[in-house]
Amino acid sequence: MNIILAPDSFKGSMTATQVTNLMQESISSIFPKAELQSLPMGDGGEGTMEALINATNGQLFTESVTGPLGNIVQATYGVLGDGETCVVEMAEASGLKHLKESQLNALKTTTYGTGELILSALNKGYKHFILAIGGSATNDAGAGMLQALGAKLLNKQGHSIGYGGAELANLHSIDLTAFDLRIAQASFIVASDVNNPLVGPKGASLVFGKQKGATDRELQILDNNLHHFADIVELTSNTHLHDFPGAGAAGGLGGAFKAFFPSQFRNGIDVVIEYSQFNQYVSNADLVLSGEGKIDHQTLYGKTPIGVARCAQQYNVPVILIGGTVDIAIEKLHEHGILSAFSLVDGPKSLPDTLANSEKLIQGITKNIVSTFFHSEIQRAQ
Repeated sequence: MNIILAPDSFKGSMTATQVTNLMQESISSIFPKAELQSLPMGDGGEGTMEALINATNGQLFTESVTGPLGNIVQATYGVLGDGETCVVEMAEASGLKHLKESQLNALKTTTYGTGELILSALNKGYKHFILAIGGSATNDAGAGMLQALGAKLLNKQGHSIGYGGAELANLHSIDLTAFDLRIAQASFIVASDVNNPLVGPKGASLVFGKQKGATDRELQILDNNLHHFADIVELTSNTHLHDFPGAGAAGGLGGAFKAFFPSQFRNGIDVVIEYSQFNQYVSNADLVLSGEGKIDHQTLYGKTPIGVARCAQQYNVPVILIGGTVDIAIEKLHEHGILSAFSLVDGPKSLPDTLANSEKLIQGITKNIVSTFFHSEIQRAQ
């Protein structure tokens, strides 16, 4: 009996590593001899760095950097087990996790701290980077990151503009004279599950701005400012960002990578699957358990469970999902090679109750799934 445990995090309650540990304990209690391979996953959002570091036996570094609102925060980046590839999760420095709901302000939040993490890694000699850019609190098109790395974003008076998406309205020119020369000699994989363009109805501001605290009026201001930023970028680097797929990721941070870094955009889950060597393990598996906090129509667009199922399908290995909630027709999941999906909720429960009991619930549903799936093994053991 060979089972792969490959969930994403359950946001607000459990990291992917915590979920796999709970699954493992639950299965071992009924099948002590089961072969279990724990491969915590991530799709470019929070937890991606942890998944990659765990999978490759890498190491972590912590720095004091500029947080989303300009305050100092502690942020961690990782180096994979190869000793050469640096993983920067932008949410560590510039993420929603640093702000209370009352502090959300997409007009002012900055990616400066993300730039400082990259700078720290460059100073340590690293040249290969994976950037996980989910979970951002920002809408500044990566302007802060560029400033931290030496680019000068200037107003009409030749002075540097301030932090945040609102300041982009004052941008007149971009001076790359002091932009860190080591960037051109490095490589950057941008891992994300977002393909939105920079501007417009499907752009960074209008689609994601509300979750970062923007009002309807501010959404339009931010979209206009990103459009203005893209115009200046086109004059500076001859790169047209406005409708580039993925430029809208992380409040436009994706656009900054496209314009000013030697970068390659990849689906986040594909990056994690590659570096965790998931294909190598799944070829001998009998079952894969995956999941995330909410399984719904958005799961179908580059999220962890679909990436995992796509790989497992190549080897005819069944995949079963566990979610905090499941809000999608099972037929839609069948189309992607997923056998079934189960919710943590085992009866009427409020969200706070579900979160408070999530560890017990994940162990219970895992035990039920595995004991049912391997029913014949149970009978033979008896």
